[in-house]
Amino acid sequence: MNGMNAPHKPKPSERIADLFQISNESAKYLLNHVQKSFKVERPNHALIVEFIESQNYEFTPTPYDVASAMQANGIWNYELTAPPPKVEDEEDGYF
Repeated sequence: MNGMNAPHKPKPSERIADLFQISNESAKYLLNHVQKSFKVERPNHALIVEFIESQNYEFTPTPYDVASAMQANGIWNYELTAPPPKVEDEEDGYF
């Protein structure tokens, strides 16, 4: 096989995991949920990674934040689903 000595090209999820220092599973979740933030037309993982790497996030963004930023920047001009409900302060949830 010819490609055996080719350098390993990291998968999109591996690039996200490395970028944000999160697990590969969390990176896959982020990528898949960015896609699910769009109603019909969904961007591929490579495009999502390219966009995230260009944004210089200082922390791991939510999938919806990435999707809405992609739309706002004209990277992926397709309709978004409704934003997820805001999480209330956790302190109030345990009493």
